[in-house]
Amino acid sequence: YCIFEKASCFFRAPFLVRNIHMQWIFLGMAFVAGTLLSTQAAVNSQLGKSLNGQPLMAAFVSFLVGTVLLFAITLAKGQFGSISAMPQQIWWKWTGGIMGAFLVCSSIIVAPKVGVANMLLFIIIGQLLAGLLIDNYGFLGMPIKPIDLSKILGLGIVMVGMMVFFFGNKVLKS
Repeated sequence: YCIFEKASCFFRAPFLVRNIHMQWIFLGMAFVAGTLLSTQAAVNSQLGKSLNGQPLMAAFVSFLVGTVLLFAITLAKGQFGSISAMPQQIWWKWTGGIMGAFLVCSSIIVAPKVGVANMLLFIIIGQLLAGLLIDNYGFLGMPIKPIDLSKILGLGIVMVGMMVFFFGNKVLKS
């Protein structure tokens, strides 16, 4: 299953990668994406502030810039042939943009109020819980990856760590 390249299949979903070195490349990509999510929240919050406190306009500009970039890359790679398949897609495949818009708008509004790290704490909790459900039940066409004891223990440890991260300072001061 190729994500980016039809012929070479260089980029594959990590759960299908047999080569451990490639899996580390994908995990590195995920790590960079995580750092960009934090940075994006800060950048877009400052953009919103400089646009007279308009978070929706900041989100629009953010998506416009991303759309122009993706258009140029798609054009350069000659991948517009798949446009003909767009009308046949099931409705929920069109909701990713709505979810992205909500995430960007929320981060523009929330990050300056509670801080980027605290905001991301709750985003991560939501991501982990939703990810476990999607994996366990194979929602949205994803391969089933059953929840097991190690995932539950890992999630519990992460949750405890996140609670210490969020509330630890309050406990230590009292």
